[in-house]
Amino acid sequence: MKRVYMLLFSVLAFSASQAQSKFNLLVGTYTNTCQSDGIYVYEFDSNSGDFKLKSSSENVLSPSYLSVSADNKFVYAVNENGTQSTVSAFGYDSASGKLNFLNKNDALGADPCHLINDDKNVIIANYSGGNIAVFKKNPDGSITTGQQLIQHEGKGVNPARQEKAHVHMVCFSPDKKYVLSNDLGLDKVFVYKYNPDSKNEILTLKESVAVKAGSGPRHLTFSKDGKFVYLVQELDGTLTTFSFDKNGSLKVIAETSILEKDFKGGTGAAAIKISPDGKFLYVSDRVDVNAISVYKILKNGGLEKVEQVSTLGKGPRDFAIDPTGNYLLVGHQYTNTIVIFKRDKTTGKLTDTGKKIELCSPVGLVFTKI
Repeated sequence: MKRVYMLLFSVLAFSASQAQSKFNLLVGTYTNTCQSDGIYVYEFDSNSGDFKLKSSSENVLSPSYLSVSADNKFVYAVNENGTQSTVSAFGYDSASGKLNFLNKNDALGADPCHLINDDKNVIIANYSGGNIAVFKKNPDGSITTGQQLIQHEGKGVNPARQEKAHVHMVCFSPDKKYVLSNDLGLDKVFVYKYNPDSKNEILTLKESVAVKAGSGPRHLTFSKDGKFVYLVQELDGTLTTFSFDKNGSLKVIAETSILEKDFKGGTGAAAIKISPDGKFLYVSDRVDVNAISVYKILKNGGLEKVEQVSTLGKGPRDFAIDPTGNYLLVGHQYTNTIVIFKRDKTTGKLTDTGKKIELCSPVGLVFTKI
């Protein structure tokens, strides 16, 4: 009898591990350069690196960045379309991968490029508009019209790229007490106090921190313990480390460059992510680099470079690490592929699997549970 129980336990344990190895990969695309339906949902096996298409949206315009609700029931997308840009809400059935369009509203700024959500609000960054817009959630997951608009003002030293404010990201602090926002045009990171229940003052400015002139802050991520923030700057490849305290104060403590010492050519740093175990940092770079830099995160928050590897495509605007940490997937905006790399969890190093998803202009990747 004991052997029967042991066998049954083994079967159940194996089944559980198999179930937990399958995830959905949601991909946002640009729809104005090639044939795309908008958002695509793939089933991804984190044991094998295999994938299969489950579903796609219908006629969704350039949903370049996606944010999934904590309960896994809704997906929010920015729709980049110049001054006609919108933000959209979808019901999401993770089992089938089906997306059910709920509603959309004016983004209140041109070219939204990033968004976040919690159970109360959806917050978006409008790049060309140079502002942050906040939308309330309705009980059915749809969104209200914009409830707050925060306009950044000013310009930077690069006349071609910093002629005005360019808000590139919004990000919750781990405790959800603050929202951080990077402005590429102003070379600043803004820290806003987050008041989720307020009607129209959901975000109130606490402080802003300047970084190197002309560097162009793009994306940031928090260390697993929330004590450090890592920021990549698009225009010159700078990687800045900040300390972050419980009062929402940012302080620059280190700077390095993701560029190789002998590199000459164009750079366009893009996405920055930390592995699920919090031990490694990954940063993508575009234009002439088209590579990912890998860093080991030290106990004091410092960074130790491990390697830089080609992403095997052009325009790695975004990438995602699956929840098990086994694979890193890179979306290439210009070569229309998502390249699948195997991750070594011990060293952080990446190896090409030879597997790739062919898809029109993939520019936003996010994993969800099934």
